[in-house]
Amino acid sequence: MKIKDIMSAPVFVVSPDENVARARNLMLRHKIGRLVIVEDNKPIGMVTKKDIVKRLNQAEPQWRRRPIDDIPVRKVMTESLITIFPDATPRQLVVLMTENNIGGLPVVNNNDEVIGIVTKWDLIKYFSKLDTDMKVKDMNIDPALTVHRHHTISHIIHELQANSADRAIVLEDNDMPVGIITNSNLTFTEMRDKTGGLPQKEIKMTRKDSPAGRKQNRYISEVPLVAEDIMSSPIINVNYEDLATYAAGLMVKERINGLSVLGNGVKGILTGENIIKTILTM
Repeated sequence: MKIKDIMSAPVFVVSPDENVARARNLMLRHKIGRLVIVEDNKPIGMVTKKDIVKRLNQAEPQWRRRPIDDIPVRKVMTESLITIFPDATPRQLVVLMTENNIGGLPVVNNNDEVIGIVTKWDLIKYFSKLDTDMKVKDMNIDPALTVHRHHTISHIIHELQANSADRAIVLEDNDMPVGIITNSNLTFTEMRDKTGGLPQKEIKMTRKDSPAGRKQNRYISEVPLVAEDIMSSPIINVNYEDLATYAAGLMVKERINGLSVLGNGVKGILTGENIIKTILTM
């Protein structure tokens, strides 16, 4: 099988001078995680959800922060673009991805024109159709980064960056998983208010005029958004004993890149990256 047999087309592209808001909207509308940056009909870079998250969580003073419709894509894109030819093999693609720590490559012809894009999703689909009895427990499952459902967005972003993680499992008080937060949740949540600060929500509160009195004097309080406000729920799980191809097929069906692995609690998280690395050992 060749890359041309598993790649996706057409390719969604933007110019380096278009704004980040348009790039984010394209990702949301078409449910994709990356865009190729094209200038003069040639690919010059790539922008991903992770690139946008980093920019939205910029550590500048509020008065210096720019709205995302005023930030050109060239400010957040990755310029060291790696491409692949359509006649390459999936294993060659995996080598390029793992060596360069990237999740997708444009497919170009001999004229350096973009004719498709191949991502980890295409590799997960490829793996899900293989004839193998490998189980989830046989794969190199990642430890799960966990947060509580009441942790703030700021705390979650810090934990993701500190642990070089792409997702966090959200736990209830009994340590059972109730949701998951990924770069998609962070990218497609309005991460800045009108003043440039982190977003908040309004909750209605009441005061009592005496300890035994009636509730009255309603007022509105602003509090930070927390994990349960933006997490994807219910969370989708697999078991340690499930077939690896079943897990890959579930990822494709649900269009998710991380599955909570259960077996006497949360054992870890199975990601597309685990599946891609497994291809190298087969």
